Amino acid sequence: MKNISDTILNETGYNPDSVKKIYRANKISKVRYWFWGVVFFVVILMFLPWTQNINTSGTVTTLYQDQRPQEMNTIIAGRIIKWWVKEGDFVKKGDTIVQLADVKDDYLDPKLVQRTQEQLTAKQEKIGYYNDKISATASQVDAMEMSRNLKLNSLDNKLEQLRRKVTSDSAELVAAEIDHGIAVQQLSRAKQMFSEGIIALTEFERRTAQYNKALALLTEKQLKFQNTKQDITICRIEMSTVRQDAADKIFKAKGEIAAARSEVASTDGEVAKNQNQLANYAIRGSQRWMIAPQSGQITKAKKSGINEMVKEGEMIVEIVPNQIDQAVELFVEPMDLVLVEKGQQVRLQFDGFPAIVFSGWPEASYGTFVGEVIAVETNRSDNGKFRMLVVPVEKEKKWPASLKLGAGVQGFALLKNVSIWYELWRQINGFPPEFYQPATGKEKTKNKK
Repeated sequence: MKNISDTILNETGYNPDSVKKIYRANKISKVRYWFWGVVFFVVILMFLPWTQNINTSGTVTTLYQDQRPQEMNTIIAGRIIKWWVKEGDFVKKGDTIVQLADVKDDYLDPKLVQRTQEQLTAKQEKIGYYNDKISATASQVDAMEMSRNLKLNSLDNKLEQLRRKVTSDSAELVAAEIDHGIAVQQLSRAKQMFSEGIIALTEFERRTAQYNKALALLTEKQLKFQNTKQDITICRIEMSTVRQDAADKIFKAKGEIAAARSEVASTDGEVAKNQNQLANYAIRGSQRWMIAPQSGQITKAKKSGINEMVKEGEMIVEIVPNQIDQAVELFVEPMDLVLVEKGQQVRLQFDGFPAIVFSGWPEASYGTFVGEVIAVETNRSDNGKFRMLVVPVEKEKKWPASLKLGAGVQGFALLKNVSIWYELWRQINGFPPEFYQPATGKEKTKNKK
């Protein structure tokens, strides 16, 4: 290098220092140091950890179904009379939304409830009348049964007396027959003795008188015995008559009771029907006033004018609740479904909120939020993907309070930590991510220990 400077100086007369600055002839090259530095950096970079993830998209929703936009549908067909709110208004639970007028012929009578109540009262009074009749007739039946029993007891006593009299008359008849037999024998002997002249006419006449007396007594006792037996027959006939008359009267009275009870049962059915109608009319009347089921904001009004007709089940307005539990619904591809499980953490980026995302280094991301998968549906959605529900994690940064329902969300489910070289090798070869199962509560506690 010195020879070159001397030569230039001798030939041109210029200072060689300028030549040194231009050609850097006296400098040592550092290219190889930079090369090996870059190689060393790349090698170290290849061994740095990389978090595998699944990119998903979805929208902001609520954790519970009753916190999502609610449609208010009419229960009855009617005509709009008055609007009490407009779109964008905030309402409280119980506030009136719209007033309807019934259009069916069966419910146009303004005194329908009153007339139904009058019918109900009349039928209830009818039931009271028949119940009183049943009680009175039942008392008559008891009285008739008691009277029958008393008569039968009296006739039983009379029959027992007649039976005893028959026994007495039978004994007297036997005695009279014996006396008659003796008198016949004495009269026969007296006739023979009178014909032989043994006894006088006076004795014969006395014997004849005794015979006649015995015969009369026998006739009397026979007649008395027959009369007593006839009285027994008459008593038995009277007892049968008492039983039959009482049975006819009691049967008729019980028939009246059965008819009254049938009327009561039939009227009870009519009363129940009227009560049902009255309750339905009252409920239907209250349904003419559409009441807010919960506090929220009126976002949609399908009907807008007065006197517009609405059908049964038709939507009138939509209410978005005020108080909600934020959640996110994300949709994953069918091939990634096996990599997502309940309890897995997800990084979220909400539309309208600036964020810097490093998918492989979630800790270095800025403006993202952490969520936890609480449910993964096993049925494919209409978009051909599977839906999973994500909620905030308590110990992590809270989600923005100004999030609106339906806002877009970009999410990526965190999988296994691998080296960068492995991730590059996997993607070059088209291999799926490593299957990852989040640690359970017990495993987390064990790892902390």
